[in-house]
Amino acid sequence: MSVTILKPGVFKHITCRNNIYPKSAVKRFPVPDEFVYWSKEYSEYAPEVYTAPHINGQPWADVNIVSADSQPKWNQIDGDVNRVSFNGIYKIENGLPTNPIGRTGLRGRGLLGRWGPNHAADPVVTRWKREADGKMSVDSCSQKRILQMVAIQRHDNKMWAIPGGMVDPGEKVSSTLKREFMEEALNSLDNTEMIETFFTNGSEIYKGYVDDFRNTDNAWMETVAYNFHDEDGTKVGKFSLSAGDDAANVKWLDINSSVELHANHIDIIKEVIKRLNAHW
Repeated sequence: MSVTILKPGVFKHITCRNNIYPKSAVKRFPVPDEFVYWSKEYSEYAPEVYTAPHINGQPWADVNIVSADSQPKWNQIDGDVNRVSFNGIYKIENGLPTNPIGRTGLRGRGLLGRWGPNHAADPVVTRWKREADGKMSVDSCSQKRILQMVAIQRHDNKMWAIPGGMVDPGEKVSSTLKREFMEEALNSLDNTEMIETFFTNGSEIYKGYVDDFRNTDNAWMETVAYNFHDEDGTKVGKFSLSAGDDAANVKWLDINSSVELHANHIDIIKEVIKRLNAHW
């Protein structure tokens, strides 16, 4: 199955420019649409450099100032840290990685731990919506079945999102997918054997750049998203959901064209809709 990729020179990020950087008073330098791509000369471009103070010194974060003594291995696996971008080779300018999509109006790492790509994993857990009598819900106009996904409400921007999270250094993506779902949406140790089996049968639906509001010129989010579908609703689909500490709320969300999600999560969900031929 073909997967939509937010490609350099084709996609223009929206969420991560022309606003106040989250959890700060730092204003991004204005980046009009015509100046997003690095190939377009923008002589007036003079963004601030900002890295959130609480990031410095964290064990999961890079050093704030890259020097000859602390030079990461760009575009490769650096010890346990994956510095390879799904978008291919990224440029290094003035000793730092350059956002492959384009200008964001801010330099530094912002709220992100790593220079360059910050890798996440997103488990899209779905089931068919059912009526009280157990029959599948069908949209009256499209005559297609209605799909539901597990969605969490984020604390930072209150938007609904896929319950994903960061891939720990040296961690397999499959482990991240299961861990993040358990921590953010299920919060239960029941039926661990069934859950283990359920999360071994996913389909990759997206791998690439994320239009995340935390992105900067030197640090950005990328993700791998897998769909885990409970066709008959007898597995994860039957569980009561419980929001973990990282989520404000959690629910089975009806998916349709009016749904608004965090970052470009809606593009990921569209791939699931196509794959399962569900109502949109």
